[in-house]
Amino acid sequence: MEPCERLRQDALRIWLAGVQAVQADRLIRRNVRIEDGVIHFGEWDAARLRLNSIDRIVVVGAGKAGAGMVAGIESVLCEPWAGRFSLSGWVNVPDDCVQPTRHIHLHPSRPHGVNEPTTAAVEGTERILSIVRTLTPRDLCIALISGGGSALLPYPAPGITLDDKLRVTRLLSGAGANIAELNTVRKALSLVKGGGLLLACRAGTLVSLIISDVLGDPLDLIASGPTIPGPPHRTQALQVLEKYPAVKSALPPHVLAFLQTDKSSLNFQDDSGPTNAYHCVIGNNAVAVDAAAMEAERLGYQHASISSPRLEGPAEELGSQLAQQALAMRSRGTVNCLISGGEPTVCLAPTEVRGRGGRNQQLALAATVTLWEDGARNIAVLSGGTDGEDGPTDAAGAVVDASVIAHAKTLNLDPRAYLARNDAYTFFEQAGGLIKTGPTHTNVCDVRVVVTERVVTERTESG
Repeated sequence: MEPCERLRQDALRIWLAGVQAVQADRLIRRNVRIEDGVIHFGEWDAARLRLNSIDRIVVVGAGKAGAGMVAGIESVLCEPWAGRFSLSGWVNVPDDCVQPTRHIHLHPSRPHGVNEPTTAAVEGTERILSIVRTLTPRDLCIALISGGGSALLPYPAPGITLDDKLRVTRLLSGAGANIAELNTVRKALSLVKGGGLLLACRAGTLVSLIISDVLGDPLDLIASGPTIPGPPHRTQALQVLEKYPAVKSALPPHVLAFLQTDKSSLNFQDDSGPTNAYHCVIGNNAVAVDAAAMEAERLGYQHASISSPRLEGPAEELGSQLAQQALAMRSRGTVNCLISGGEPTVCLAPTEVRGRGGRNQQLALAATVTLWEDGARNIAVLSGGTDGEDGPTDAAGAVVDASVIAHAKTLNLDPRAYLARNDAYTFFEQAGGLIKTGPTHTNVCDVRVVVTERVVTERTESG
């Protein structure tokens, strides 16, 4: 096998090991168990309830990992427990994640590759709210929350339409706003985000099982915190908009007027929430990075790894930095595998010139630009979203190596031009390098893998 092909395959195997470690059904089975008449949540017993104190168990939620989480719950709460507790529920998921279930309904809420709220998602959210309002103090509600939940669990505040929220989100995304900023504004315009689902729930106990797609695992930002108490004041959303004056000036006047009122985000009247509420983060980016590092070690690499604890900067800068690190690794020959996790931002080109791609493809293309003259000899740089989606495309991300650059050069492709118009998908579609997995039923941000092989220059000495 040629070194180029081996490096690419190794990078992909390392990345896939990280994705497999955060498979939603696996995480659920690791964190939910029934022993000696008690149901335990979390590896360290973050919550535990005696089974004889429960009448019904109802499962609700939203997110890209929802289908896998439901599969995990149904495998743990199988018979006789499912019958004993009348197990039922409703979870909003992307259309292509719907699969057969026994007790918990999976509601198709948006098309594949369209990470925006839809009318179907609003209808599903209304159903979820009506379900949790029927619960009683002896019922247990399990909320399955994962990345993508913000778009899959929409319920606009009075006077705000779905189109309004779409416009705000698109404007902020196009301006390069990060996930924390996006979710802060989303919560201020919603009746379910920022604790709205918690307040509507009438069960005696609510346990949220959370797969985090936000670095540092801030519970109020994951899926915009539907079960986290303490919704933010609208002034926080206005502070975000002050950072993006062009976005603020482009907002519909009634949306800006809504945010400029003195009141906090509206809550459901007469709703006080469950008596007991617990929140368990069962998977995150660090888990994926650690698993990828273990696979790298198994393959014989001297590796270094890091999961970013905070939001990252532009994908273009990060891609260039990773390429420069790859060049340094290749020349020094000590560490030959670098694994990192995080989530960069992308400032979108104007719509009239914008192409196809996502932040991982943009990052890989930026690495391509940096490695262009060198040719990426004995180097592979891979970046992929753990959910199998990267922007509005069918690719999880992309990988660049010597074969990709060589093919691009024979086609006379200019990576800088594709990078400038956010058209990384088209570049890698022609040059090779797209990573396509389909939906992975999980979501813990991105994982990047850089692998190198030292280039040894032989010298002949005389005398």
